Amino acid sequence: MWVLLGIAVLVAGFVARLNPLAVILAAAVVTGTAAAVAPGVGVAELGQAALDTIAAFGKAFNDYRYISVIWLVLPLIGLLERFGLQEQARALVGKVRSATTGRILLAYFVLRQISAAAGLTKLGGHPQMVRPLIAPMAEAAAETRYGDLPDALRHRIRAHAAAVDNIALFFGEDIFFAIASILLIKGFLEANGILLEPWQLAVWAIPTAISALLIHGVRLIRLDSSIARESGRESGQ
Repeated sequence: MWVLLGIAVLVAGFVARLNPLAVILAAAVVTGTAAAVAPGVGVAELGQAALDTIAAFGKAFNDYRYISVIWLVLPLIGLLERFGLQEQARALVGKVRSATTGRILLAYFVLRQISAAAGLTKLGGHPQMVRPLIAPMAEAAAETRYGDLPDALRHRIRAHAAAVDNIALFFGEDIFFAIASILLIKGFLEANGILLEPWQLAVWAIPTAISALLIHGVRLIRLDSSIARESGRESGQ
């Protein structure tokens, strides 16, 4: 029963609103250490169990982490925003009368998913696309139609913009067989005696990507109706 201490660490960490990654790592170390608890086990043995648990994490990372790419885009985006990138994006959308929040986000969803399926995962993202471009354009589309937006609705549009990027990338990138996630799955399966080629995993990612597009597309279409209702209620219409 000592191994259940890891669950207690998870609950306590999340209740205290600590960093989720740190909480999960601490819970894993506690679980691995608690597994060594037995009558007569001393402090030295417990310390060795903790070290073994951490070593297992390091070995798994080295075995299954094939690709790691870091893009330093924040300084560039900061400069662009300082010189009016968001304002220009809002102005552009304001000139397109047929643009709506749902249509803009749906168009970005399709573009993001197709580019991710081609392995171009860095063409989008929260710092380089969502915050400086997509979210302001989605807000501007609603403002053009309904005027000033209440803060709650504005924040919900921003949340939808972030969700579009996450969902499109998550279900689109696995179609590209040389992406890190596919190689991670391949490495894990091989470690458990299941031999599959990356392209076999990528092929079966296509149906889920299409389903994600259809399901989330419906949500985005309904988002326009929701914005219209909330804006009308706020303005007393």
